[in-house]
Amino acid sequence: MPSLEMDVEEVLLSESQILRRVYELGKQISADYADLDPLLLCVLKGGYVFLADLTRSLTIKHDVDFMAISSYGDGTESTGVVRILKDLDRDISGRHVLIVEDIIDTGRTLSYLMQNLRVRQPASLKVCALLDKPSRRELDLEIDYTGFEIADRFVIGYGLDYAGHYRNLRFVGVLKPEVYS
Repeated sequence: MPSLEMDVEEVLLSESQILRRVYELGKQISADYADLDPLLLCVLKGGYVFLADLTRSLTIKHDVDFMAISSYGDGTESTGVVRILKDLDRDISGRHVLIVEDIIDTGRTLSYLMQNLRVRQPASLKVCALLDKPSRRELDLEIDYTGFEIADRFVIGYGLDYAGHYRNLRFVGVLKPEVYS
């Protein structure tokens, strides 16, 4: 993948750092949800790589479902308009739901999603995010499980993309500004 890696200004998190932290999160989630059979709700498309590694690190029974939500389009900034592109395949009433997100930025998308899901009456609703950018937060949100806090930089890799590309990088890196300017 030399052509993709040439667009990376800096590697923020190596593959080994990410996998080590995902394993730690899996241990904690397994302890917290023992005997609860949680539903891991993956927010597509960015969360799928994180979900795959996280679910393999769990030692408990659990189920998985997916939602696709858009607020970015092909840009580097959230548009502020949140749309559900794919809804859940099953009823979540009475279920312990853990939202699995790639990155929390302004918090608007997650806030919208949580409001939408609360109406469906889950037994509990928590959030697990690989990356958190607290400096960009516009809304007060509780993130129950956080992989890494990062600075306000445009990151790609490990499921995160720019215009649909770079998701397959095994690390999280900063995209060179000239690529998206």
